[in-house]
Amino acid sequence: MNYRKAIPNRFANKVTIVTGGSAGIGRATVEELCHEGSSVVFTGLEAEQGEEAQKELQDAGYEASFLSGDMAEEGFAVSIIEEAIRKFGRIDYLVNNAFSFISKGQDATIQDWQRVFNVGPTAYARMGTLAAREMRKVGGGAIVNISSISAFVAQRARWTYNSAKGAVHILTKCMALDLAPDRIRVNSVSPGWIWTREVLKAAGGDREKWDPIWGQFHMLERCGNPVEVAAAILFLLSDDASFITAADLAVDGGYQGLGCEGLGKNSRFAGSQ
Repeated sequence: MNYRKAIPNRFANKVTIVTGGSAGIGRATVEELCHEGSSVVFTGLEAEQGEEAQKELQDAGYEASFLSGDMAEEGFAVSIIEEAIRKFGRIDYLVNNAFSFISKGQDATIQDWQRVFNVGPTAYARMGTLAAREMRKVGGGAIVNISSISAFVAQRARWTYNSAKGAVHILTKCMALDLAPDRIRVNSVSPGWIWTREVLKAAGGDREKWDPIWGQFHMLERCGNPVEVAAAILFLLSDDASFITAADLAVDGGYQGLGCEGLGKNSRFAGSQ
């Protein structure tokens, strides 16, 4: 379900990299960028899924290139940059979205901790450093890091994921400070519960049942859609956000504004479950 109307040519002649762009929020972001004129290089772990997305976009007349690889591999980041320059000649924007959904508490192993940080904030920093070198050549650019409501609240048995997202939050501010002299803005978005593959899996595929139940933790009384997060990402990349940097934009339907009881008895769905 698409909630927004594309702004034609807002990103014409621009080139964007989107990591983790073959599904969920990343896929919606790639599609919206293409609709608004950007050429896009996107990545994903699952080659078949990414290649299928690439074909769909190219068949529709868009300039999109997919690379399959693991963001934990340092060399892969270099390959992404090289692909963007080889295919499109420049880099204007970066969306750091790929992340490892390892969500463990006291049972987390050293390998779990290393994986979630290597795919997450470490890869974000690596990609930001490499992309910024190319952005300087074109006079500046913008980076959006995907954080989460999990960066701001405690959630049971989620030490690994929440810690890594918290690191993304402060990393964004540090990147913004150091890259500001190069006219590169760096911001983050923090989604609430969004109907991505992981959330749909947790719901057993029954979105109709779980949307109002989980919606009680959001002021808008529903979970979000990937395209709604994509719209916020495109805003932060665009010139409409030209005086915004080091900021986090909550795309959470009011999640962070609620107390631990959620909407409770005030919800129009109270008692329905």
